Amino acid sequence: MAPILYDYRKMPMDDIWKEDGDKRCKLVVGILGLLVIVLLGVLLIFFIIKANSEACQDGLRAVMECRNVTYLLQQELAEAQRGFRDAEAQAVTCNQTVMALMASLDAEKAQGRKKVEELEGEITTLNHKLQDASAEVERLRRENHVLNARIADTDSASSQDSSCAAEPPLLILLLGLSALLL
Repeated sequence: MAPILYDYRKMPMDDIWKEDGDKRCKLVVGILGLLVIVLLGVLLIFFIIKANSEACQDGLRAVMECRNVTYLLQQELAEAQRGFRDAEAQAVTCNQTVMALMASLDAEKAQGRKKVEELEGEITTLNHKLQDASAEVERLRRENHVLNARIADTDSASSQDSSCAAEPPLLILLLGLSALLL
């Protein structure tokens, strides 16, 4: 067989590599792009399988249940806080009322003490008047007794009449003293 002669164009080596490099680069980029797309597709399929698995569904249910419980607890907390604020407001009102009542009670006590002092003064005055009146009654009884004894000495027979006659002045004297006390 005869040698085959090829007609090659003479090109610099850099141009050959450049031409081949561009084709190779495009091929590598295309293969890499295809690999990335396939890899992403596989990962997406894996994720979908995992997302639809029973464990993942259970986890989602648990998350939803936790959210519901959290929401209910937040509502209960808010209600408890409102109740606490209301109770605090009532406590403040009660404290103010107690303070007002204590001030009123102190004023009433002071007024009562003043009235007691006045009444004690009146009682003391009336006790002195009563003692004076009792002393006067006792003095008058003694005088009456002395007078009755004199009358009895002077007239034995008329002693009964004189004792009857002595009783009306004593009665008048007692009535006069009781009028003084009032």
